[in-house]
Amino acid sequence: MQKIKRVLWGLVLGLTAWWLWVDPLLTASPAFFAVRNSLVNYTGILGMGMMSVGMVLAVRPVWFEPHLGGLDKMYRLHKWLGIGGLVFSVAHWLASNAPKWLFGSGLVQPPAGGRPPRVEQTVEVFKLFQSWRGLAEGVGEWAFYATVLMIVLALFKRFPYKWFFKTHRVLAVTYLALVFHAVVLMNFAYWSQGLAPFMAVLMCAGAVAAVIVLFRKVGERRTVGGVVEQVGRYDELGVLSVLVRMDGRWPGHRAGQFAFVTFDPREGAHPFTITSAWQDDGRITFLIKALGDYTERLPRHLTVGHTAEIEGPYGQFTFQGTKRRQIWVGAGIGITPFVARMKTLATAPDGKQIDLFHTTAVLDPRAMAKMEADAAAAGVRLHVLHDPRDGRLDAQRLCAAAPEWRDADVWFCGPPAFGHALKAALVAQGLPAADFHQELFEMR
Repeated sequence: MQKIKRVLWGLVLGLTAWWLWVDPLLTASPAFFAVRNSLVNYTGILGMGMMSVGMVLAVRPVWFEPHLGGLDKMYRLHKWLGIGGLVFSVAHWLASNAPKWLFGSGLVQPPAGGRPPRVEQTVEVFKLFQSWRGLAEGVGEWAFYATVLMIVLALFKRFPYKWFFKTHRVLAVTYLALVFHAVVLMNFAYWSQGLAPFMAVLMCAGAVAAVIVLFRKVGERRTVGGVVEQVGRYDELGVLSVLVRMDGRWPGHRAGQFAFVTFDPREGAHPFTITSAWQDDGRITFLIKALGDYTERLPRHLTVGHTAEIEGPYGQFTFQGTKRRQIWVGAGIGITPFVARMKTLATAPDGKQIDLFHTTAVLDPRAMAKMEADAAAAGVRLHVLHDPRDGRLDAQRLCAAAPEWRDADVWFCGPPAFGHALKAALVAQGLPAADFHQELFEMR
């Protein structure tokens, strides 16, 4: 989380500092239209900067994962950038239009002398931009309305995932329109001060990403086809076990990673944690919890022989660390990465002492028997807490059951609120924050 916060605030503060350096706001007389134009430029730069970085992250650039803590963290940053881009875009629109409304309503009198005359440009490309000004303003306004609508819908979690998936293609189109708007209308003085060229590079990267999204090429080079070879059901848990035999060359994966799986092209790709150790046999297993409309319908439609597309692997929740002890907490379906890790350790032990806490509202004897067998084979000490019988797990119970917890790396996967509360309690009792690793498995 700290890494993505640094990137977010670094982008905002960096662009702000650069804008303050090149904009005449602090050195010129504080005339009404000068201040208004500076605010229009500032909010536009911040809005386009955040949307550009967000658009790049939308194509899942795997080379950013080690630096940002994994794709789950990148998607959290993508969400914050979307919210920030929305806020600054609205502020940009208000800064541009509010004076017109105020003057038109008579609530505010226009400054004496009116708007300063436009400076005619002599550079040919800037002269061309000036001639496109009206077009760019119209395109930008309509693109702004569409972008606001799409971002709001994307942030609304009750909005069906398959439609959420399609809003990103609409956003790709509106983003390209906003790039045209921004390039044409950006303060010409910024070009000689480095800010505009930097923004141009940022928007070019975003435009390339937008084209990739628009033509459905996201993750294409990391996608292989496959066929469902086995389907198992744990009805009490509402969990589906799916074994896929891949037809293409899978690069292999580490325990704790996940993949985007497409069983229905109309629905799009959904992220699922991989629960099998990689044995270079072309087979991969997922445990899928019925958490929404699509995953609830899946058991009725998914059968042996069904085709699938698998994109990945992604994620940095891979149990790397120098400490000899580890504590794992898997709440509900959050147990999946730990299942994969236990299967890996059964054939390739790493000598670490591990306590696994699994909390669940429902006990399924068949699933528990498999988990106990996996834990025994991996040499993992298993603690199962059935909520109705044992109550909920908290920091006090965890510390009592694993007394050497201060010398351990803690790995958590489960409901975000539970993870945040557990981390806060452990850190308050002396655990270094960097030793608590949490999967942020929310893609929207």
